[in-house]
Amino acid sequence: MAVVGGLLFLAFAYFVIGQAAVTRNGAQTAADAAALAAAQDARDQLRDGWLQVLSDPTQWDRFLGGKEYVDISACQQAATFAARNEAELWGDGCTRVLAGGEGFRVTVRTKGTVGSSIVPGTESQHAMATAEALIEPRCTFDASEPSQEPTPTASSDVEEEPEEPEPIVELECAGDSWVIDLEDPVLPSATDLFRVRLSD
Repeated sequence: MAVVGGLLFLAFAYFVIGQAAVTRNGAQTAADAAALAAAQDARDQLRDGWLQVLSDPTQWDRFLGGKEYVDISACQQAATFAARNEAELWGDGCTRVLAGGEGFRVTVRTKGTVGSSIVPGTESQHAMATAEALIEPRCTFDASEPSQEPTPTASSDVEEEPEEPEPIVELECAGDSWVIDLEDPVLPSATDLFRVRLSD
């Protein structure tokens, strides 16, 4: 009986350890997916914002530098993807990375527990995990600034029409060159402009 009891105890112990490992892996998967979803939403916001100021290169750096996005929208995506992976935002939830680059740090808790009623105490224990996803700008540009000197005219009575913005010809994205012609633009995608990755 003692041997049988010992074997049953070991079986229960291995069961709990295995269940805990599975639940922990699920938590990390949910955290990774949520962090990446937040960063990707921010990346898409940055491209959309850049398109709005395409004709004003003085504002490009706000978006191509990876800073001008709305945290709330991105964190809503994090919550959605956590839920798809049977988890929920927990603790600090979804927060913007303040050091080491732009991105999001996400903490989740699994909806399921690490054990069951077979092993008392484990049925109320959840797994938690944290992940961090970074948004890395891939592009640099050289904007041609318009001349500040007035152009002389034949007559002071003739009003000079404002010049149309010149194309930006020096947008380099990870070795690829893009000519941004405002009359016929061929524009890089969000993935061309930014790299999104999990932090080491």
